[in-house]
Amino acid sequence: MNVVSQVFALIAAAVHIAVWPLESFFYGRPRVRAFLTGSTADAPEVRLWRVNVGFYNLFLALGLVAGLVALALGHETVGRSLIIYLSAFMIAGGITLFVSDPKLWRGSLGQALPPAVVLLADLF
Repeated sequence: MNVVSQVFALIAAAVHIAVWPLESFFYGRPRVRAFLTGSTADAPEVRLWRVNVGFYNLFLALGLVAGLVALALGHETVGRSLIIYLSAFMIAGGITLFVSDPKLWRGSLGQALPPAVVLLADLF
């Protein structure tokens, strides 16, 4: 796994860590809701769902961090496997977000672009 892949894995992890508290703890705030979804509706109704989604983001990020740590410790196969799998998972999530609501293209791009760079850089 080359340096570009590792840097973008770290960026992808940082994005998902940054979104975690917004979705899990601050979604009830109108500005946060508008930033995440473009809407200020339905905050109480989707609270539990948002907490769950936020923690998914955290766990995905921590998986990438674990892959980077494994690489740094010389466990190439484990590290590379974690990073590739979780990057593909993040890309699929970004595509799913876009397909489900194209007006959220910025969020889907933020979720999918860094891990896409990870996979492309790893190929070359």
